[in-house]
Amino acid sequence: MKGNILTPEGWVHGELRHGVLIDAIEGSPADPDGNGDDYILPGFIDVHVHGGAGRDMMEGGDAPHVIAAMHAKYGTTSLLATTMTAPLEDIRLALDAIGAACRARGKKEARILGVHLEGPYINAGKLGAQPPYAREATLDEVKSFDDQAPMRLITVAPEIDGHMELVRQLANAGIRVQIGHTNGGYEVGVQALEHGAAGFTHLFNAMPGLHHRDPGMVGAALAHGEYAEIIPDLLHVHPGAIKTALRCIPKLFCVTDSTAAAGMPDGEYMLGRQVVHKCMGGVRLADGTLAGSTLTMDQALRNLVKIGLPLADASRRVSTNAADYLGETRRGRIAPGCHADFVVLDRELNIKAVYIEGEAL
Repeated sequence: MKGNILTPEGWVHGELRHGVLIDAIEGSPADPDGNGDDYILPGFIDVHVHGGAGRDMMEGGDAPHVIAAMHAKYGTTSLLATTMTAPLEDIRLALDAIGAACRARGKKEARILGVHLEGPYINAGKLGAQPPYAREATLDEVKSFDDQAPMRLITVAPEIDGHMELVRQLANAGIRVQIGHTNGGYEVGVQALEHGAAGFTHLFNAMPGLHHRDPGMVGAALAHGEYAEIIPDLLHVHPGAIKTALRCIPKLFCVTDSTAAAGMPDGEYMLGRQVVHKCMGGVRLADGTLAGSTLTMDQALRNLVKIGLPLADASRRVSTNAADYLGETRRGRIAPGCHADFVVLDRELNIKAVYIEGEAL
């Protein structure tokens, strides 16, 4: 592949050679604005994917494969399959299918790296668009889930009885814990970070906001967070709030929080056990509450550039930072020995080609 290649050391104008892994990058450092060639960026990594192509992760069956194939078309080369708050039998059905998809990537599918368990360990008072099945967590239950599919990331409301100690236990077990769907305030957020929580689920959404005499969970994230998710569809979060988070949180990264409605026309879709409506550029419950998104990662990249980020920084926010967060040292960067996961974009940042572990879509 020839073009403007974004490497960890900066832009190189030259050639990328690869098999399943990247073999070599040859060329010279260059400003991509000095030529008209394509951009070659690390493949996008999305740690918050509920659905796409009319399918929902909670369905089980072949849904994870269909969803992973759809997001691959938009440049996502690896993802975490994300569950909903639901009855135990629904979660186990979904995990069986996700576990099988993790073990066997289908042709032209994004690599499913594991599970983001977004529910049910959240606050019943901050469900957002989640169904009303929130409950307290136990380590034994998490371990049983991990036997079905690898738990890479779990969203927890730390203010719930027993959850603060669970945060420590999960972190010690190597599972990333994010604070989300929470009514906890600033002090609770700081304590959870001290116990090993590593990030925040869709920052600003479904958590107490910032006030100068009551900083809230958002204040804890802005003052102390190293990592956090954000949904840059420009509906969930105002561009000014995105810019605030970019200044405060060093390794802020983007997620889609995409639903079955992603890649589909307006209409009704399922999000777990709930009916959601795609309309007015977003996804909503019947009462108008935002319910996930229709965002794809290529559009997330374009939105970041639209609000003023340089392309190289925007690329880190949709790829490298999430890889670092998950400890995926051979993804999210274009360097020899890394997986050949990359996207080729034209000068308007539209997808021209996607490669996943060396395979062209």
